[in-house]
Amino acid sequence: MKTLTIRTNKRRELQDISSEVRAAISDSGVENGLCVLWVPHTTAGVTINENADPDVKVDMLAGLERFVPANAGYLHGEGNSDSHIQSTLVGPSLTLIVENGRPVLGTWQGILFCEFDGPRTRKMYVKVVSE
Repeated sequence: MKTLTIRTNKRRELQDISSEVRAAISDSGVENGLCVLWVPHTTAGVTINENADPDVKVDMLAGLERFVPANAGYLHGEGNSDSHIQSTLVGPSLTLIVENGRPVLGTWQGILFCEFDGPRTRKMYVKVVSE
């Protein structure tokens, strides 16, 4: 298992971590199998989506903000209930297929770390398992 350290710069952002995940898969030596990504935080997550047009990330964050606004009268006293809800919607994990030592992704897809309560230094665990 490998631990990635991810430093975020804003309260809400989507960071492309595709190259870090590819490196972790390569370092594992696994040619064919599965790669599990796990985010151990309650206000962050991980997803796969288009990574060619930066406007997609902007639109995704704006959509989540419209769906789960920051100040909607939540009871949680830390002021980050929207972050907890958004991370739940995105999810804390992904499972990727590994073929020929690389994650199987579509042409425009990238792996995105989703920060909803930054800026922070986060961890993400990468476990690669052979067939």
